[in-house]
Amino acid sequence: MTSTRERRRGWTVVHGGKAPPPGEVVGPQERLSWPRTVGLGGQHVIAMFGATFVFPVLMGLNPNIAILMSGVATALFLLMTHGRIPSYLGSSASFVGGVAAIRAQGGDSAAVTGAIVVAGVVLLLVGVVVHLVGASVVSRLLPPAVTGAVVMLIGFNLAGVASTVYWPQDQWAALVTMVVVIAAAVLLPGFWGRIGVLIGLVAGFAFSLLLDATTGPITAPDANGDVGTRMRVDLSGVGSADWVGLPPATQTGPDGMEIAGWHWPTFSFAFALLVLPSVIALVAENAGHVKAVEGMTGERLDPYLGRALAADGAGTTLAGLVGGSPTTTYAENIGVMAATRVYSTAAYWVAAAVAVLLGFCPKFGALIVAVPGGVLGGLTVVLYGMVGLLGAAIWIRNGVDLAHAANLVPLSAGLIIGIGGASLSVGGFELSGIALGTIVVLVGYHALHALLPADRRPSGDGGPLG
Repeated sequence: MTSTRERRRGWTVVHGGKAPPPGEVVGPQERLSWPRTVGLGGQHVIAMFGATFVFPVLMGLNPNIAILMSGVATALFLLMTHGRIPSYLGSSASFVGGVAAIRAQGGDSAAVTGAIVVAGVVLLLVGVVVHLVGASVVSRLLPPAVTGAVVMLIGFNLAGVASTVYWPQDQWAALVTMVVVIAAAVLLPGFWGRIGVLIGLVAGFAFSLLLDATTGPITAPDANGDVGTRMRVDLSGVGSADWVGLPPATQTGPDGMEIAGWHWPTFSFAFALLVLPSVIALVAENAGHVKAVEGMTGERLDPYLGRALAADGAGTTLAGLVGGSPTTTYAENIGVMAATRVYSTAAYWVAAAVAVLLGFCPKFGALIVAVPGGVLGGLTVVLYGMVGLLGAAIWIRNGVDLAHAANLVPLSAGLIIGIGGASLSVGGFELSGIALGTIVVLVGYHALHALLPADRRPSGDGGPLG
């Protein structure tokens, strides 16, 4: 007879290896039977699919490398946090705006990944400081009022990209994709609702194929605004791609933009500044993830926040060094854990292994690259808006007092600068958009709170990030 709890290979087998009964959970250092654990790992892979592949394509980076490095980063995260924080590290949306700014200023993919490496190193160092000093330093330096505003301006800064670059490439495919994502995310139950982005991507892809078969080529602008006649879906790259191998040196996306493969980064101080605000978003995302897992498992995880930040920074750095996209903890996978009540890190090791295997399938990457621009338009109007509203959610959860001028005024100014793309040139060096907006929010908030007497400062803005 096998006991209810049996130690095997580092995880304790619980509940006889079967699904947990009502009111019970499977902790991070526990697991079910291996067949069930493999199945749960597969669910985690599906949950992260949509966003993890979409964001690299939007940044002009290779989705094969992104999925491979997301698996590597997830394994690194599990090791550095000693298996105490179950998490999948997928592609970050927070860098899309900064990357767009780099490319708008003439930066190539090597310059993009160089900036990503710098951001990863900064996040790693932040994690080391938090680990040594304590988690409270995050709330003091980046209170919810600040992090909420930065996350909001990062998301809403991209509104123009979604509406003027991707949507016009095929307005009907964009509309159908958007409707399916919204309907799936809201109306479908449990796990299916959590993969609404993936369902919308598949539906939009299928709809584009249908339009190609029934109405023929479309005459519409591409990503550069040049109007031409073309098929919506080009699968020629899929047919020529290998089943097993390294990602090709370059690929061409559905919008005609080059998608770089493996490459070494180049470094520019000016370009690095454009993505550094994303580090604040990553701190907020990791802190929120740790708090969410803490609430679900009942374990005190604050002492591991520094490790989590450092691990995400290390994952982002490694990804950037080989031409991959930045990483972050994924809310989609928190949803899977909440639905199954299984928080086992064994399932995440399975997910990481599957991601690495998929990363060595160029044919799979070519299929992702073939997603039409119009479909990306439908996805981005939802995804970018969700990123922006996550900032508002941080304000609401933490009771930020927006009626107080010390909050309202600097946050308002920073938001308009970040969203509208205002710029400031000093001696030939230009700060604009997200970078300038973040500086205004951060410096303005702390300066005003320091100058105000204690009895005139707003309350409820300095608690831990939610």
